[in-house]
Amino acid sequence: MKARLQTSLGQQLVMTPQLRQAIRLLQMSTTELEAELSEAVETNPLLDWADESEAGGPSGENSPAGEAAGEPSPADDADPRDSDGPADDWMPEDSQWSGGSGGSFDDDEHGSAAERMAEVDNLHDHLLWQLHLSHLSERDRRIGATLIDAMEDDGYLRVPLSDIADSLRPEILADEDEVLVVLHQLQRFDPVGVAARSLSECLQLQLGVLSDDTPGKALALLIAGTALERLPRSGAAGLASELKQPLAEVETAIQLLRGLDPKPGAQIGELAHDNYVVPDCVIWRQRGVWRVALSRASTPRITIHRAYESMISRCGDSDAGYLRGHLQEARWLLKSLEARGETLLKVVQCLLREQAGFLEFGERALRPLTLREVATEVGLHESTVSRAVARKYVRTPRGTLPLRAFFASGVETQGGGGASSTAIQSMIKQLVEQENPRKPLSDAKLAELLKDAGIAVARRTIAKYREALNILSSHERVRLD
Repeated sequence: MKARLQTSLGQQLVMTPQLRQAIRLLQMSTTELEAELSEAVETNPLLDWADESEAGGPSGENSPAGEAAGEPSPADDADPRDSDGPADDWMPEDSQWSGGSGGSFDDDEHGSAAERMAEVDNLHDHLLWQLHLSHLSERDRRIGATLIDAMEDDGYLRVPLSDIADSLRPEILADEDEVLVVLHQLQRFDPVGVAARSLSECLQLQLGVLSDDTPGKALALLIAGTALERLPRSGAAGLASELKQPLAEVETAIQLLRGLDPKPGAQIGELAHDNYVVPDCVIWRQRGVWRVALSRASTPRITIHRAYESMISRCGDSDAGYLRGHLQEARWLLKSLEARGETLLKVVQCLLREQAGFLEFGERALRPLTLREVATEVGLHESTVSRAVARKYVRTPRGTLPLRAFFASGVETQGGGGASSTAIQSMIKQLVEQENPRKPLSDAKLAELLKDAGIAVARRTIAKYREALNILSSHERVRLD
C-alpha cells in the first residue's frame, strides 16, 4: 500500500474545555451563576465588574435582551413601562427587571404558582420530570419510575435488573429484558451518562452523543469498554502497545475520556439547595403582544479589565504569557455567558409562542408540550433544552413560575387535538368545587363529564389526578350539614 497525503473537509464536535464550560454555565440557576462570576472575578485579574451602563453585552457593549415572541428584538421601541398599550397590559416593575425576588405580583387564583416556586430540584425529580414528558407507555413509565427510584445520587444504577423486576411484582410482570429496554430509554435522558451501571458504561454513553468525526472517539470507546481498569496501571504507552495503536492517537483518546464526567448525576444533586428564587427572564404584554427579556441577573455583568489588557504589549515574555492566559480564559467565559443567554432566550421565546394561552387564560389552556418538540423547533438537542430550563424561573402576570411549568404531557381529545394533564387536573378541580356537597362526583362520573367535554380519560387516571391534587374520594367528601 502506497502512503499518500489527503485533505478532507468536514464538521466535528470535540468536548473542549470551552464546550464543557458552556454546558456547565447553561444548567446553572441565576444564584449559582452569580457565585460563579464572583469567583471568576476574584481569581482572574483580566476580569472586572462592569458598570450598569456597560452591562448587557459579552464584553461590555449594550445589547438588546428582550424581544416579542417570534419577532426581531425591538431595539428601537420605547421603554415598555412608557407604553400606551391597552389597560389590561401587564408591565414588569423595576424590581422585576433587576432580577430580585421582591416586587408585586398576582399569582393565579389557586396559588399554584407559589407551589411551583417552592419545588426543589434533585436528580430523581429531574429524571421523573423527563419520564413524565416521554412518549413511553404507562407500563414502561412505571418501570422507569422504579428504575429512577433505585438510582443513587451520582446517577448510577447499582441494583441488579433482576431485583428491579422482582420489586415490580405482582402489579407488573416484567422480565429483565423488558426492564433493560426501559433502562436504555432512561440512559438518553439528561444529564448524559445517567442510569449507567458502571463507569465504563457511563463513559460510553457520553461518548455516544459525540459526532463520529470527533478525534479519538472510536479509540476512546474501545478503551472505555475493554481497557479502562488497566489505564491507571499501564498508562498511555502501555495501552498503545497492548492495543497496537499509535501513541499519539491513544493520548488523544485518553484526553477525550478525561474530559467526560464520571458522576453525571452529582451535578444535579449538588445544585438542589437554593432556598429562594431569582427569575432569569421576564414575560410581559405590551400593546397586546407578549414579549420576553432576560433579567439583569441573567445577563453578563463582567467585562475585560482594559488596563491589564493594555499592559500585555508592554510586559516581558513571562508576564505577558501569564496575562495572555488569563485574557483567553476571560474571553472564553464571556463567550459562554453570551451563548447561555442566547440559548435561554431562544427556549423561552419558543415556550411563549407555544403556551401563550396558558399565560392568557390559566392552566386550563396549557397545551401538551415536550422537550423533544421544543428541541426540534429551536434546533437544539433535548438535553440542551433540559439544561436550559432546569432551575430557571420566569416572572409573568401569573407570578414567578419555573420554566418546567410550561411543559406538560397530554392525552388525545375526541376532536383530534390534545389536552395537557395539567389542564385536565384543573378541570377536575373546578368540577369538584362546583359539585353538590351532599352528592359528590365519583371518579367514574368525573370521567363521564370529561368525556362529554371531548376528553376521554380512564377512571383510574382520574383517581391518579385527584390524588395528585389532594382531593379526597367521593365518599370522604360527603357533607350532610
